[in-house]
Amino acid sequence: MIAISRPRRTCLSMPASNPKMLAKGATLAVDECFMDLEDSVAPHAKELARQNVIAALHEVDYGDRTVVVRVNAVDSPWHVRDVEAVVTQGGDVPVAVMVPKVETAEDVVFVDRLLSAFEREVGRPTPLGLEIQVETAKGLTNVHAIANASPRIETLVFGPGDMAASLGMASVTQGARVPHYPGDPFHYAMHHLLVAARAAGLSVIDGPYAGIHDADGLRTVSTMAAALGYDGKWVLHPDQVGIVNTAFTPTKESYDQAKQLVAAYRESLDSQGRGAMMHGEIMVDEASAKMALGIIQRGEAAGYS
Repeated sequence: MIAISRPRRTCLSMPASNPKMLAKGATLAVDECFMDLEDSVAPHAKELARQNVIAALHEVDYGDRTVVVRVNAVDSPWHVRDVEAVVTQGGDVPVAVMVPKVETAEDVVFVDRLLSAFEREVGRPTPLGLEIQVETAKGLTNVHAIANASPRIETLVFGPGDMAASLGMASVTQGARVPHYPGDPFHYAMHHLLVAARAAGLSVIDGPYAGIHDADGLRTVSTMAAALGYDGKWVLHPDQVGIVNTAFTPTKESYDQAKQLVAAYRESLDSQGRGAMMHGEIMVDEASAKMALGIIQRGEAAGYS
């Protein structure tokens, strides 16, 4: 059964340099709001953006949405101060820190220890989780070690923009497929990340699609990621929220069918001691039940009961 610590169907990127956008997330039907101190913030605006994050963590009510802060990369001049601010000034609102451009397990261990040091300093009772972004060829090569580098890790995140640059792909639109290539050029990278995440018991999230007004393109890549087994995807604009939520939410009909299938299979096991059985026109066995449980868990995360 897939381990989903928190629903992350839609993960809204909110540039920390824009207080209005930090507040906007609290009004949208997203599962996660993450405040971005990295790529969406210019170097000269990093300090002010950090202050905006702390203010939003104390002043904006995000309800039951998962709140995350994306800090700058481990090798950047802003990383340590980002982490320090989130832990020592952020209060108890953020539940995780997102770390971009992770390339080795040692990167994760460094952040883990840094978090621990600041958590001890302020007596934080609940350790912050980690969302780890894999965005380069080197990171992809080391992804299995990365996924197991810390018990704080909750999810791996695929970064299509930096990955495309790292691999030399001919594209300038994040998340878009390369023109004239007769397939999905990201399939290997996304599937490799998926396998590493599941082997470590983690959820896995697809990155952004920068074609804000290309609803058909977003629908295509979101449906592909969901079919592959991903748990959710980033959104960059309110117009993208509905499309992504739909792609990563099972229909109520499929959810109900999955519950019926699992109930029938368990009844067969309990009353007759049988394994494989027929449920309508479908042959059901242990593997089928596990697949159905995945649909049930996704449906429950979406609010079905």
